[in-house]
Amino acid sequence: MKILDKLMMDETELEEKGPITIVAFGDSVTHGCVGPGEMDYETVYWNRLRKKLNQVRPNIPVNVINAGIGGITASQSLKRMEKQVFSYHPDLLIVCFGLNDVNGSLEEYQNALAEIFKQSKALGISVIFMTPNMLNTYVAGDVEEMYREYAHITAEMQNNGRMDAFMDGAVSVAREMEVPVCDCYAQWKELSKTQDTTMLLANRINHPTRDMHELFAENLFQYIAQKIV
Repeated sequence: MKILDKLMMDETELEEKGPITIVAFGDSVTHGCVGPGEMDYETVYWNRLRKKLNQVRPNIPVNVINAGIGGITASQSLKRMEKQVFSYHPDLLIVCFGLNDVNGSLEEYQNALAEIFKQSKALGISVIFMTPNMLNTYVAGDVEEMYREYAHITAEMQNNGRMDAFMDGAVSVAREMEVPVCDCYAQWKELSKTQDTTMLLANRINHPTRDMHELFAENLFQYIAQKIV
């Protein structure tokens, strides 16, 4: 993984190779969406990850390009890869889709992920696929009226196993293509055994609370930095 080599650069190498560039490619969670109409770029997972990397290597600049767009799917994002991902020549690409893709077909989702991985690897870009959080499991009383109908739909998709199937399918594609998986969805499922995970969603549907972005950041950090800490 190129980012590991760059994290270990000395001053001479830094002058030659330049700072680390990470692109976070995904949907509303990556975008920074929290509650309805609320954005937070400070506590989003990729910014937390940047800070964690700089805690262990404070002399290496880490730049993160936020290529997350709310409401978008992996398939819809294929057309923006050249301009919003590849043009930055990232040392690491974090891919996180699924929350909107679950409204479509599993085949389309898997094919789109496969294409993202294929194109990235062909350019020599290191990729990590990060599974997203769970959807809500019931319609909470504080869901805004305009979103209540959709909250019923997402709860059904979570409870009937559809979201599980999509995550299993995504992980399968990543592993077949030898793309590392940061399986945060599995950790949310484990949390659901003892906690009300709907209350861990800021909008009570699909956006994690600020605190839960730490789960994503810490898992990414542990995978990336395991050889330097």
